[in-house]
Amino acid sequence: MGYMNKLCIDITERCVGSEGNRQASLFFKERLKSLGWQTISQEFSAMDWKNDGAVLQINKQDFRVQVSPYSLGFQGAAQLESASTIAELENGDFKGKILLLHGELVKEQLMPKNFVFYNPEEHQKIVTALEQSGALALICATERNASLAGGVYPFPLIEDGDFDIPSVYMTEEDGEKILKLIGKTATLKISAERIPSKGYNVVGKIGGEEGKRIVVTAHIDAKKGTPGATDNATGITVLLILAELLQDYKGSRQIELVAFNGEDDYAVPGQMKYITENKGKFENILLNVNIDGAAYKKGKTTFSFFDLPKDIKKASSSSMKGYPDVKEGVQWPQGDHSIFLQYGVPAIAVSSEWFIESDEGQDITHTEKDNMEIVDIDKVIEIAEILNKLIKAIEKMQ
Repeated sequence: MGYMNKLCIDITERCVGSEGNRQASLFFKERLKSLGWQTISQEFSAMDWKNDGAVLQINKQDFRVQVSPYSLGFQGAAQLESASTIAELENGDFKGKILLLHGELVKEQLMPKNFVFYNPEEHQKIVTALEQSGALALICATERNASLAGGVYPFPLIEDGDFDIPSVYMTEEDGEKILKLIGKTATLKISAERIPSKGYNVVGKIGGEEGKRIVVTAHIDAKKGTPGATDNATGITVLLILAELLQDYKGSRQIELVAFNGEDDYAVPGQMKYITENKGKFENILLNVNIDGAAYKKGKTTFSFFDLPKDIKKASSSSMKGYPDVKEGVQWPQGDHSIFLQYGVPAIAVSSEWFIESDEGQDITHTEKDNMEIVDIDKVIEIAEILNKLIKAIEKMQ
């Protein structure tokens, strides 16, 4: 509970680039050092972002809008136009105008233009068309999409510090209202600022150098404006408890604990830094275990297996015995374990059954509701105990 309170209450902001994010990283690093772990900081450039809101007025009517994360600031008035499809976007005349995006164009959050892990061709076409449109600013009227945008409604269509057209977002219902005002003059003021900053991953190591190492990961950052209790303070707390349990570990396999910094950031800078630092070394990793979205108070804890060798899968199942609230779960791709899978490393993803099964309808992830009240701390401890057993079982396999 002390670890959780530190991450979710004492530190009020953990988005990448923020002072709170650096405080959380330093706290994690110093705690590992106090337990005898060797620690390494992997620093990278990042972007913090300040947002003081936005005001939209059309035909003397005020409309509620929110500033898209990492948007540039804007102040101006221009004719309002709209587009709902890629064809309309590519063929319309939007130069010098404020553009309302709705319909098919806003059905799901656009991947950041430079995101390397997943970037559908359709998203790339939309981003390219927007950048070539000459629009002064964008208004995005989005639907609910919990599976891709978490519990946020409306969700920001654009969350990208590399995209330079200022933008705001609103509900689908308000979008329908301003569709009736196309051709009128829209006055928009966005108070926002990008702030160059720094961040870093923290890597803790213990044990020998022989053979392949075991890497246990969780991301320490959280979305701006959310306590990030299950996303992902519970994961970091598991790492800290595991560090306690393994502080006297003297096995021949090296154990690596990694506090990733960027899973909820548009540029995933910490993950990219880790990949760079481990170029040509992923083949030396025996197993990745990634914790994300774990210890929700409802439902069971899930351990999802990805390409595990038979002996490790058997050891994993054995380590889970005796914990009635823990089960093998379905595979899911949205997490840092995917990095390791792309490099051929077997992985286990630890999360909450309720989140996986409620992906389409939940309204918690990336919102203020992701707070300490929804956490079952006993589940956090169970996960750490199981991983401790698993690591020691793998050590005995040699």
